[in-house]
Amino acid sequence: MTDHADVLIVGGGVIGLTTAYFLAQEGVRVTLIDKGDFGREASWAGAGIIPPGDSRRAIAPIDHLRSLSSEMYPDLSRRLREQTGIDNGYHVCGGLDLVEPGEAFPIEEWRAEGIAFREVMGDALRAVEPGLSPALARAYHLPGMAQVRTPRHVKALLAACEAQGVQLYPHRAATGFVRTGRRIDAVQTEQGPLLAGRFLVTAGAWTDGLVQQVGCRLGVRPVRGQIALLQTDDARQRLILLKGKRYLVPRGDGLVLVGATEEDVGFDARPTASAIAGLLAFAAELVPSLAGAALERCWAGLRPGSPDGLPFLGAVPNCPNLYVAAGHFRAGIQLSPASGRAMTDLLIGREPVVSLKAFRLDRPPAPPIRTAFRS
Repeated sequence: MTDHADVLIVGGGVIGLTTAYFLAQEGVRVTLIDKGDFGREASWAGAGIIPPGDSRRAIAPIDHLRSLSSEMYPDLSRRLREQTGIDNGYHVCGGLDLVEPGEAFPIEEWRAEGIAFREVMGDALRAVEPGLSPALARAYHLPGMAQVRTPRHVKALLAACEAQGVQLYPHRAATGFVRTGRRIDAVQTEQGPLLAGRFLVTAGAWTDGLVQQVGCRLGVRPVRGQIALLQTDDARQRLILLKGKRYLVPRGDGLVLVGATEEDVGFDARPTASAIAGLLAFAAELVPSLAGAALERCWAGLRPGSPDGLPFLGAVPNCPNLYVAAGHFRAGIQLSPASGRAMTDLLIGREPVVSLKAFRLDRPPAPPIRTAFRS
């Protein structure tokens, strides 16, 4: 066992990469491993929608995590661009949350947090976004909504980690742990064990398969999300369009992301004809001109769902040097800056930037809570 790090992170998606980045900035020796290429699972597949927020006024713990991440994105994006030359495409573009009959919106939560919004109805909707279908009658305009190009963001994080000396081992799957009593000595891989002082599992939908080996059962499960990418000749659409759990995200260069499904199909990450057809029909329902757009490609990712919709962030009970950051479901990109910062604080013995009590691994089961934004 020759490799040794202060912290070894298992799982190179956006949560693992962001935590490795922040740890390296603190002078921590970090090793990051992944069973495949870094950031190529749910992180690569995400749409990169960043809701607005004010962390000083957020009420629910998950809204505090989301709003702090939103506040961190501009500076994080700037620093990544300066360090790597990679522009992750972060920009504030605004969004329209389209109202369906009988749907309740978290208006009071938005007001309490000081989030700017206004109700838009009838023809005023087409004035805000001209390509919208005339059948759409009502929406809330959120001018502070932003987006990031997720593949570019992952590439920037990976390049920054490498530049800061993080030891990167793709295609090195963790198969178990080497233990002495309650402490973890090493992560076992097919290429041999890797030593470290502390260990963090950020393996997304694959997290439970590892931590169950030390008696920790979280209930993190894979939820397939399918996305289609359209190419149009008309780049006039500016706003992110949200309707229920689905969305259109215009990239500004004629590309439009259409997502996303939620499917409990185990670890099957194959896109299906019926789901993609449903997404294409949804796109044309919102913006009729998209019926003539070219289908550039489609893909699917396995999101890490949790029993109560909240991520797990914290130490594994009865394993003093083993930690988990997983279960972010559809909000991994959106919550990654604050999650990575909080886990860095925890791993170096500093008070976390946000309270992690609501996200602890041994929390009692609870129904999903009402939040300011759908993930």
